[in-house]
Amino acid sequence: MAPKVMLKAKGKNTKKSAAVADEDGGAVTAVYTFVKDWSTWTAKKAKVITHYGFIPLVIILGMNSEPKPSLSQLLSPV
Repeated sequence: MAPKVMLKAKGKNTKKSAAVADEDGGAVTAVYTFVKDWSTWTAKKAKVITHYGFIPLVIILGMNSEPKPSLSQLLSPV
């Protein structure tokens, strides 16, 4: 009896949901993988937006407060 040869792809497998749906033959599995991939993608994008948008948001909110400070007053640590 010959041993089975398993080939594994290196890196990220982007066509994973189609392969899983073909193997199981179930629409539920395809929906599950779609939701899982979508939620992961959304979380990654939200992380990037939060990372680069937090400080500008604080500066904008500070500029619109009363009394109105100048930009140099907002950026100074004192």
